[in-house]
Amino acid sequence: MNSTVQIAYYFTIAILSISFIILCLTLLFRCRKRTVESQETPLPVKLSAQAYPLTDIDVATDGFNHRRVIGKGRLGTVYAAVLPRGDIVAVKRIHPSRVLCNAALGFSSMLKSLSLVQHPNLVSILGYSQAPGERIIISEFVGMMSLDYYLHEKDDGASLLDWSRRIRIAARAARGLEYLHEGIAPNVVHGCLKASNILLDEKLCVKISDYGLSFLAHSEQKDLVGYVDDEYWIGSGIGACKESDVYGFGVLLLELLTGRRTEDGLLVKWALPLIKDMRISELLDPRLVIPSYTKQIIRLAKVASACVSNSRKSRPTMVQVAAILNNLEDEVCV
Repeated sequence: MNSTVQIAYYFTIAILSISFIILCLTLLFRCRKRTVESQETPLPVKLSAQAYPLTDIDVATDGFNHRRVIGKGRLGTVYAAVLPRGDIVAVKRIHPSRVLCNAALGFSSMLKSLSLVQHPNLVSILGYSQAPGERIIISEFVGMMSLDYYLHEKDDGASLLDWSRRIRIAARAARGLEYLHEGIAPNVVHGCLKASNILLDEKLCVKISDYGLSFLAHSEQKDLVGYVDDEYWIGSGIGACKESDVYGFGVLLLELLTGRRTEDGLLVKWALPLIKDMRISELLDPRLVIPSYTKQIIRLAKVASACVSNSRKSRPTMVQVAAILNNLEDEVCV
């Protein structure tokens, strides 16, 4: 009887050992297969901007037809266009005065560098075109309206952006700007961050446009006053830098909080004393119901204050700002 039990015991051990070996071999085979598959299908690499003949762009925009215009700004006019392969894109035609002032700059090399940017909260630059008197930027067409439109132009736009949505917009715009400042080499300075450059679709997906283009209008004050700090205009002419972007982001936060336009810098002068004295209820957009999570709104106001009230040396970085806003988004937008 003992010998029978002993044989059964060893038989069981042998079966378990064989099963264990088979399991190990199966797992090893699967791991190797996954490794091979991952090597065979690498992550897509962002290609640099493609050069297009001006004739292709002329055809794509129906001769720059005014009916194709979807936006106008300090740098140029934007058209909806269809490329020869059928792709729908946005075509920004730089104002002739900007072209003449910057004729000696390396337009193509700058656009190729900027086109390597790859982030879900940034509009992708796809191509460019240049000819005597012409500079054109081709970017993805995402069918969006700007934050400026929702806050200041659309009749019921502000009401569509409740407080949780505004915090989400702030956090995602911060992530996009953080990527420009720290996530790509060489780092990119936006140069003119404002609500009209924050694009929103019907699902309020956030994409920042017009980053890195300040070289086309580095000395132009139009449409910049109120969005950049005082240091932008004084001293040795430092102009656009990461710190001035942080200031512009602070102004953007104030617009989200108050629903007001910047009014050439008057918004900052009006809002800072209210934040300092903790009179937050007087600060908030009166078109919206004051939320129950007022602590998060207060923190958002303090971040805005830190971005616009300090000197360049004392301002937070976008890494720090994005970290705070990501936490606020997690707390509020669940």
